[in-house]
Amino acid sequence: MSTELIEKELYQCKERIKNLSRVQYDFEPDKVEKCLLDLFATTAKVQLCFPFEDLDGAKGLFADAMMPLYRSMPNIERRDTIIISGITDNGNIWVGCCGYYCGTFEKPWLDIPATGHIASLRFHEFYQFEDGKVTQYQGIWDIPELMLQANAWPLAPSLGREWQVPAPATSDGIERPIHDNAQTQQAKNIVNDMCIGLGKYAEGGVEAMQLDKYWHPKCSWYGPSGIGTGRSISGFRDWHQIPFLNGLPDRVGDPSRGHLFADNNYVAFTAWPGMYMTVSGSGWLGIAPGDQKITMRSLDFWRVEGNLIRENWVLVDLLSVYDQLGVDVFARMREFNKARQRF
Repeated sequence: MSTELIEKELYQCKERIKNLSRVQYDFEPDKVEKCLLDLFATTAKVQLCFPFEDLDGAKGLFADAMMPLYRSMPNIERRDTIIISGITDNGNIWVGCCGYYCGTFEKPWLDIPATGHIASLRFHEFYQFEDGKVTQYQGIWDIPELMLQANAWPLAPSLGREWQVPAPATSDGIERPIHDNAQTQQAKNIVNDMCIGLGKYAEGGVEAMQLDKYWHPKCSWYGPSGIGTGRSISGFRDWHQIPFLNGLPDRVGDPSRGHLFADNNYVAFTAWPGMYMTVSGSGWLGIAPGDQKITMRSLDFWRVEGNLIRENWVLVDLLSVYDQLGVDVFARMREFNKARQRF
């Protein structure tokens, strides 16, 4: 396929997801359901974060995930901050999105107590396209963040800053200049080389990772609720990387399971799962080390500024991690908050 045809298809796939975003912004259930069924192939593989897991295609995504959320937030609307499309080295077309579902939290959802106030549910969602249809969907919703907003937090305190993660500082996460092949490849190479550098920690420690080579001195790392945000390389290391490496020293990625793609100076990566590790060392997230083997799902976006990474949005399916470790986060939440039901 020629470069011109590829760019046209990338544009068309991105426009289809923009249309889904517009339909979910107004969120009339019948129209949302129709849009999803029209967009997804009948055999599409749909994987959503714990506790949803594998769903029955677009039908399951709508009935088992979107509608229960809608019933809890009946004036819900989708607000995207990033929508990018790109092609992987294997020739697969993906569209990646991040943003928030927002609405008045009127009824409990997943036993998270309702607040009666506006609430936001951060999301990262990735769509693989073939012949104009979505054939694979991977999504992580930051459910722990909603627990925090409901004052129903059942986990260890976050080391980083908990807040509403912002849109790109350049305000160009959705509408950008015309596709630039050279810039796209450069940004993709920078992120790919950075990820390879992170894997060199076992060989030579922090110096081997060459963080200064890839990260802007004023970078922002926007992690999931439970980890939080770190500002600058030292913030990234203090609030995420050092505890992560200390508690999971044998972590290893599996590139064959991942999908890396770029759109001008934005880069995205999805894998389900993408990392394998043992909870040892000093433990992680307040969990005592017990040599438990776990996998990790992570959906990521980077914004490259010049030759350096300036912003990185990261969602990790932390509830899946806790589930693998035998910790029932929802049971703990119900125990912490059951007194609310007495009055």
